[in-house]
Amino acid sequence: MKTSLEKVKTAMLAVQRYPWEQGVCMQALYEAGDTDAAVAMAHDAVLRQLPDGRLAVTGSTAAVTDPAACGTVVRKAYDLTGDERYLRAAERMLSYLMNDAPRTESGILCHNQISFHEGYSPAQIWADSIYMAPPFLAQMGELDEAARQIRGMYGYLIDEGTGLLRHIFDAGSGRFVRDKLWATGNGWALMGMAAVTDAALSAGAAGIAGELAAMSRGILDSMLRFQLPDGRFRDILNEEDSFPDGASAMMAAAYMYRSVAAGVLPGTYRACADRIAETMEKYVDPYGIIHGVCGCPDFIREGTSAESMAAYIMMHAWR
Repeated sequence: MKTSLEKVKTAMLAVQRYPWEQGVCMQALYEAGDTDAAVAMAHDAVLRQLPDGRLAVTGSTAAVTDPAACGTVVRKAYDLTGDERYLRAAERMLSYLMNDAPRTESGILCHNQISFHEGYSPAQIWADSIYMAPPFLAQMGELDEAARQIRGMYGYLIDEGTGLLRHIFDAGSGRFVRDKLWATGNGWALMGMAAVTDAALSAGAAGIAGELAAMSRGILDSMLRFQLPDGRFRDILNEEDSFPDGASAMMAAAYMYRSVAAGVLPGTYRACADRIAETMEKYVDPYGIIHGVCGCPDFIREGTSAESMAAYIMMHAWR
């Protein structure tokens, strides 16, 4: 009989995916040690690479940072296979981010090439981007740039009153597009900061590692003030009528397990992560689909999602 983890892996591989979903799903498999499946997903990300370097693009070509979420495993695929097309694909993705991707006036990567909201400029910063691009930049030897991007994104989005990140800021107009404390956006940020912190520790860059560790712990501690008794969070953290969301909780748990393992967080956080892991078992159906999470395709209501399944796998991998 399949375990819940095996069922979730199968379900995750069965869902349709956009570039960020392809990236987080292959990263989850890689972190869980399923490198064969991760390489197979990297293969298709390369097949769907645009001439400008963006990986795994299907349909709309508006995404700027989302395709970079595929880059880390595409680069790992070269190490695993020796096939230089993976290395070349990763280098093209890096070149796009460093040379061609649209940025704000302060040099911070925009999330998309266009605005999906009328009346706003395309120069938008999303909390999601902290996961999408900086880990890949760090892996490709651009650690300083990865840290600079995180600092910039954090600076645009931080709500000083709560210590949490708001979701979408339009740097072109100086207004928030989505002035919400979205739990999953903060979860994306935690996971991205954890990856770059690990890269900094591996590179001996103690200053960057300490800075990012403090930044991410501040976000986590701020999230935990809004935690529900079962370990989950409201989709909009500070809104009582917002539905309970398990995706952000699993992202936070994956961050906690990873950071405890790295010595970045004290072991006392493990109990909090354990409560989340135990709760989320109740939301895995017989087919491995996870319910009770912020759902695709619009991520404004309860449903199901590829990233929730990826977060579940990452949570268990680091646990």
